[in-house]
Amino acid sequence: MTNVQGTSLDIRTPDGTADAYLAHPGDGAAHPGVLLYMDAFGLRPALEDIARRLAGHGYTVLVPNVLYRAGRAPVVELPDFIDPAQRPEIFKPLFGLVQSLTPDLALRDVGAYLDWLDASPLVADGPMGTAGYCMGGVLALRTAAAHPDRFGAVASFHAGRLVTEAEDSPHRLLGRVTAELYFGHADQDQSMPADRIEALEQAADAAGVTYRSERYEGASHGYTQADTAAYDAEADERHWRNLLELFARRL
Repeated sequence: MTNVQGTSLDIRTPDGTADAYLAHPGDGAAHPGVLLYMDAFGLRPALEDIARRLAGHGYTVLVPNVLYRAGRAPVVELPDFIDPAQRPEIFKPLFGLVQSLTPDLALRDVGAYLDWLDASPLVADGPMGTAGYCMGGVLALRTAAAHPDRFGAVASFHAGRLVTEAEDSPHRLLGRVTAELYFGHADQDQSMPADRIEALEQAADAAGVTYRSERYEGASHGYTQADTAAYDAEADERHWRNLLELFARRL
């Protein structure tokens, strides 16, 4: 671990301005870039903590507010701790915003994020990493499939709907990915049940990608998010071990 600096910034996109958070080692040197994708609750202190911890291991980490079209983060008012009783009320407005972020819109923004990283003296040449939580896991996979020459590692944690009936379902994009992939599934996740995990693994095998897909026993959807009741400290530390091993190997 090393000294880390964090700052808020704005990134121009084809549709406006995305607010974002940047964390990087405090030495001012160039380090491998990481595009880190938020969960549905969005860019907030708990996610900034994740970015800073990752930066402390030698990465320049950009966390965009992917729902910027609805406003700056937090796009809805959030309590310091999100418990089950509050979750439906909080998620009601968020659900529509998440649904409005179509794959086309999300991928249109990616170019702006990559341009920003490319222009930053804090980002080293070479492959980047991308990782995401919940909805962010889907975005990470779509990003790596759309820009296979840019990414060496992709990590997805407690992501739902990686397998759907849609023609552009994330699992159908695996053949476009050249990065090494890691999937950390919550085994108590109704949005990614066992049969869909199996379908994802079958698609990855058929695509010939390098990957690991693991179930985190007893963990709920959102197990990495320390400001929610779903947080699981043991599963979170397991997530960190796997994420850091992947990035150290491929970036």
